Amino acid sequence: MTSVVIRILDIIFSVIGLLISLPILCILFIVGWFDTGSPIFRQQRVGRYQKPFTLVKFRTMKKETAHVASHLASATSITRWGRFLRRTKLDELPQLWNVLRGEMSLVGPRPCLFNQHELIHKRKLKGVFNVRPGITGLAQINDIDMSSPTLLAETDAKMLFEFSILNYFRCILHTVLGKGAGDRVL
Repeated sequence: MTSVVIRILDIIFSVIGLLISLPILCILFIVGWFDTGSPIFRQQRVGRYQKPFTLVKFRTMKKETAHVASHLASATSITRWGRFLRRTKLDELPQLWNVLRGEMSLVGPRPCLFNQHELIHKRKLKGVFNVRPGITGLAQINDIDMSSPTLLAETDAKMLFEFSILNYFRCILHTVLGKGAGDRVL
């Protein structure tokens, strides 16, 4: 029952979020166009049941940056505009589209890349792939990123074990209030 309620909340909040943020999305798109010439970033990620989906974000790194986890990318790859987007978490706004499509939830484990084998293995053991990945989650608001696969998988599993509608709203509130710094970059 909780998963049905969460899915309904995801749909409602993603529609409202996309409608309200449409002017902001347009401005960010235009500024991003001048920054990199390609403001939208698409990348295959591991979704629910380990099925691939295309994650959509605003581009924060130069176009020629290798498709690796953020903690493996060089800090020099991030543009000045990208730093602003990451710091404000505005680069995540287009993922509301992924939520609306049912590929993601607002709250869940952050989707990893298919080349993050250790994290995939640890998450698989903990049953983390049985839920939709999220824009934010317990690990993100506690500054745990993909550079610590064991801790991340354990935190994701803890979040799923303790998951409730109240914790769903807590994660969203903490994220909106700026708790958590996002993925580290070298």
